[in-house]
Amino acid sequence: MSTFSTIRRAVRRGYRRAVDLSHPARSPLGSSVVNCVVYRDGARQDGTVDAAEALRRVRRSGDGFVWIGLHEPESDKLTGLAELFGLHPLAIEDAVHAHQRPKVERYDDILFAVFKTVCYVEHAELTATSEVVDTGQLMAFVGTDFVITVRHGRHGSLGPLREALESTPARLAGGPAMVLHAIADQVVDEYLAVADAVQNDIDAVESAVFSGSSGRGDAGWIYQLKRELLELKRAAAPLDRPLQQLATQPMPAVQPDIRAYFRDVADHLTHARDQITSFDSLLDSILQAHLAQVTVAQNEDMRKITAWAAIIAVPTMVCGVYGMNFEHMPELGWTYGYPLALGVIAVACFAVHRGFRRNGWL
Repeated sequence: MSTFSTIRRAVRRGYRRAVDLSHPARSPLGSSVVNCVVYRDGARQDGTVDAAEALRRVRRSGDGFVWIGLHEPESDKLTGLAELFGLHPLAIEDAVHAHQRPKVERYDDILFAVFKTVCYVEHAELTATSEVVDTGQLMAFVGTDFVITVRHGRHGSLGPLREALESTPARLAGGPAMVLHAIADQVVDEYLAVADAVQNDIDAVESAVFSGSSGRGDAGWIYQLKRELLELKRAAAPLDRPLQQLATQPMPAVQPDIRAYFRDVADHLTHARDQITSFDSLLDSILQAHLAQVTVAQNEDMRKITAWAAIIAVPTMVCGVYGMNFEHMPELGWTYGYPLALGVIAVACFAVHRGFRRNGWL
């Protein structure tokens, strides 16, 4: 098993002890800075320093890189980093507002990558208003000697990923490009994990629809799943082109030998997209099947109503005829006329009812 497969497994198995340096006592850089670390030869350097000092150490030695992690930073914090690292103002604006499509943009020798992160929202049971997929955003500024990650949202922490990378210095020695690959790989792996979780919800809805116990709420469940699946699709589908760019085109700070790693991530993304597309088609089929069941049930109800109306029409017709009060009508003066009329009504209703039962209408 490759060393990076070990990283992926460590992250996905729930290696959840995220590094938290957001407390003022532990982070002199401000509440939005999660971490600021210098790496040299794949090893984390001891000590906590600010961004300026970290960058000075790296460029003075000409070796290693700085990795700064931010969580929902304010504009002034990013402005200060932009001046220090030479970040483009347009990229800074995108990183602050965090409503961007997944993309990779090049600003001179700096790459700016945007990813949409996803998280499966656990729920006791699926309803027409259940939130299934929660989304966030993750941006990365990548230079030859630095990586700045900006995270928006309640999930997508890079703490476990950072620790997993630190446990394999050979990979981390690949520099900022390898960190960017690890981020992309984690994001795509989360797409696959969320897709697997959504599969369970789809199976539950499918069982409810075809088990004969489905009710009026099933259509609401299906529409809700389709809406949530759309969120997942919006996150995964636009990422294909950026990954292809990283895998095939020369990019600053991305060595040619690292492009193969991005091709591997692109393959995983293709699998995730195919799975999401198949889910969408399956939900369409389930919805059509449910609507067909509703139509059949309505037709069944209408047949029953029609059958009972026909049965009731028999005594209504007889009583209507004898209720016209004409002076000369047959059997009006006969002693057994009334019992005979009731008998005719009963026999006729029984015959009509039996005919409908035989034809499956009742």
